[in-house]
Amino acid sequence: MKIIDAKDLIIGRFATIAAKQALLGEEVIVINCEKAIITGGRPNIVEKFQRKRSMGTQAVGPFFPRSPDRIVKRIIRGMLPYKQPKGDAAFKRVKCYNGVPEAFEGKESMQIKEANVSKMPNLRYMTVGQVSKVLGNKQ
Repeated sequence: MKIIDAKDLIIGRFATIAAKQALLGEEVIVINCEKAIITGGRPNIVEKFQRKRSMGTQAVGPFFPRSPDRIVKRIIRGMLPYKQPKGDAAFKRVKCYNGVPEAFEGKESMQIKEANVSKMPNLRYMTVGQVSKVLGNKQ
């Protein structure tokens, strides 16, 4: 079981690692999803996610989540072959949480140095929690 603390991690970079671990058969738990970082300018990020939310219809979809843990899980799903049996099984091994649940409080989490925001040359980014608020999350 791998526990990844998403605080101050660039979402795409740690999501690829989480997807690979899930495909290898590991159970992957992502904590502090609302503190994960999406890089880019604020207007571009907001416009991209609002466009994803407004696509399709209520009856047919595609359905894009509002809450931070589900946004992170959806991004990880995009890196898995989830329509195939091996990808579906890997996706079921991925769990995402806002904050730190009591069950994982004292346990050691995996450090991913390549995905840290300190590697960014500029400081233009938003957290998943901020994006979630813009999309209308009620938490």
